[in-house]
Amino acid sequence: MDALEIGKAIAAGRLTAVAALEAAFLRIDARDKDVGAWQAIDRDQAFANAAARDREQPRSPLHGVPVGVKDVLDTADLPTAYGSPIYAGARPLADAACVALLREAGLVVIGKTVTTEFAMRTPGKTRNPHNLAHTPGGSSSGSAAAVGDGQAPLAIGTQTSGSVIRPAAFCGAVGFKPTWGTVPRAGLKMLAESLDVIGAMATTPAAAHALVQAMAGATIDPAAPAASPPRFGICHTAAWPTVEHASAAALDEAADRARQAGATVVDVELPTPFGKALDAHDIVMTYEARRMLAHERTRHWDALSPAFQAVLERGAAASDADYRQALDVRAECRATLAEAFRSVDVLLTPAAPGEAPEGLAFTGSPDFNRIWTFAGAPCVTVPGLTGPKGLPVGVQIIGMLGDDARAIAAAGWLHALLH
Repeated sequence: MDALEIGKAIAAGRLTAVAALEAAFLRIDARDKDVGAWQAIDRDQAFANAAARDREQPRSPLHGVPVGVKDVLDTADLPTAYGSPIYAGARPLADAACVALLREAGLVVIGKTVTTEFAMRTPGKTRNPHNLAHTPGGSSSGSAAAVGDGQAPLAIGTQTSGSVIRPAAFCGAVGFKPTWGTVPRAGLKMLAESLDVIGAMATTPAAAHALVQAMAGATIDPAAPAASPPRFGICHTAAWPTVEHASAAALDEAADRARQAGATVVDVELPTPFGKALDAHDIVMTYEARRMLAHERTRHWDALSPAFQAVLERGAAASDADYRQALDVRAECRATLAEAFRSVDVLLTPAAPGEAPEGLAFTGSPDFNRIWTFAGAPCVTVPGLTGPKGLPVGVQIIGMLGDDARAIAAAGWLHALLH
């Protein structure tokens, strides 16, 4: 069952929130000593919350459903360390807004999932559940691994470059990065205020969409797959020269299956400003990270990893004029993005260069995700295909700004086709 089916069973009395949580912990106990998806768990508290939900009338379609919370989001009842030794054992005074809102919708927090250091590339302990010798991706490594391994039906991710879409692809989960600004970010340890987005990991696009709606404080209105075959635009971005055979083949297979099922699939070129997007994204991210992490940079420099120090040093090398010009590029990308959708409903690209890289030191390149994060567009990882090493390979659906429902509907249609 996906999260919406679990919620429906709880509402109908066929399942309890306690039983749903017990099922999650059975899988966690069997697998997480190897996978390492969880940073902090308080079982007694989680079961007390589940029992409380069972004494209530359902608050939403996700009432009683277990969820993991990425450890860059504050929780008043669990430690929040942001993947850094600087904050080991720290206990915030309040929940992040999105966590408070999902609790208000009746969801049950299992615990905190592992993140990379301040949601950048220095990895935590998590391994890919499909092959423990490979990375799960980052920075939402624990959330992607937990959902991809069946340890949680839902988990929260965040994305500044590719931190929802890429790890979901590596771990075989659905990842949903909504339009920038959809989910409130109060209580998120932000890396780049112009880029950071709170998103969802789930087993179906509809469930991921429902979690985002809950975190946004909106009415949860489950999205059905597109009723008719969508019009897909294949988009070869500036990152295409780095694509590996696994992702190129997966994109071709997804497109072929879509055509056979009656969908229109055409090639689409992005407007001219997107040619500058990769470089401009890096300037915005590093410049803003240097500001957002000023306390850690000035008070705890030696506790930062060399890789994170290098990010902050790149930010220091960017001038104020560089930053303003990069923001201008972002504005141009957002203003012209609709041109790419003139004859299609959604765009279709690789979700990552290929299968998850071997080893745990490198979480994989986000270059197939960065321009979409930069533009603020909604993106969905659709799993269901595998590469030559037997690891999951996802494809990525991109929608127009604010048109999240259409992107989710197209993703639901393609998800059903690939499963």
